[in-house]
Amino acid sequence: MTALLDAVAAAGKRLVAAAEGKITFDARQALARDGDLALQEPGLWSPNRHCRLVACRDGWLAVSLAREDDRDLVPAWTGASFDTDPWSAVIAAAADRSAGQMAVAAQALHLPVAIVGEAAPVTPRELPVGAARDGLVVDLSALWAGPYCAGLLAEAGHDVVKIESPGRPDPTSHHMPALDTRLNGAKQHVTMELDDPDLIATIGRARVLITAARPHALARLGLDEASLFARNPGLLWVAITAHGWRGAAAMRVGFGDDCAAAGGLVRWLDGTPNFIGDALADPLTGLTAATLALEAMADGRSGLLDVPLAGTAAHFAGAIA
Repeated sequence: MTALLDAVAAAGKRLVAAAEGKITFDARQALARDGDLALQEPGLWSPNRHCRLVACRDGWLAVSLAREDDRDLVPAWTGASFDTDPWSAVIAAAADRSAGQMAVAAQALHLPVAIVGEAAPVTPRELPVGAARDGLVVDLSALWAGPYCAGLLAEAGHDVVKIESPGRPDPTSHHMPALDTRLNGAKQHVTMELDDPDLIATIGRARVLITAARPHALARLGLDEASLFARNPGLLWVAITAHGWRGAAAMRVGFGDDCAAAGGLVRWLDGTPNFIGDALADPLTGLTAATLALEAMADGRSGLLDVPLAGTAAHFAGAIA
């Protein structure tokens, strides 16, 4: 963990420089949820006990089953009976199958499952110059990575508005109030249906848009690249996803723990991977996305910043290797 904290501290120096010294950064706090959750020591299980590293015939998987809907899909994934404990079913099925077979079958069901070490470090593409250097930041994200990115932009002095659907609000304020205060306390808060024409109008005059949903889900709401950039060519869209914005990766589901393992951000002990922290891909991606956004704004750049959790985790895994 010390090596990771050193890498995060180095990334924090770049963030502070991009924010022109307006941000106070502490590496240890950046990776913490401020005591909202009763966490346990990491090992085969993540500290929140929602994700487990599972041995396959030829490798390892990271499997997240935090949601009831995902646990309900385990019989379809593994072939186990409906009365079998979900984790027992996954462990038994994986022992007889390859990691690739298990991962492909899980991804077809949109389960948050990844092969340990599968992701490559992310390399953001160069964005065109010609946009304004400041303006409204619209935060449509939820949970940790996206809100952390937007919260850092607010701390850096930018005007940030967090827009939430009344039917599906960000659950962080309910489950983790201390973290919610840190991530979202400095933002304006607006409740609005995400298909409301006023949202499109707001994005049309924004400088930055932050999302943390898959592109096809956003497109159903009219939030697609062609439409939004036609309306607002100077927009900087920070797109945070599990595995990437384009291609087959765009359909994949993932969370902070399984994406950290996908990036290889684990500790190997006698041939067995172990988690080294709590949902690490989330804060690392929020930090990275905020830094890239601040640098892009300073340079007057616009376009889509593709910042995947797994690829970001891979970058930090490489930094501490």
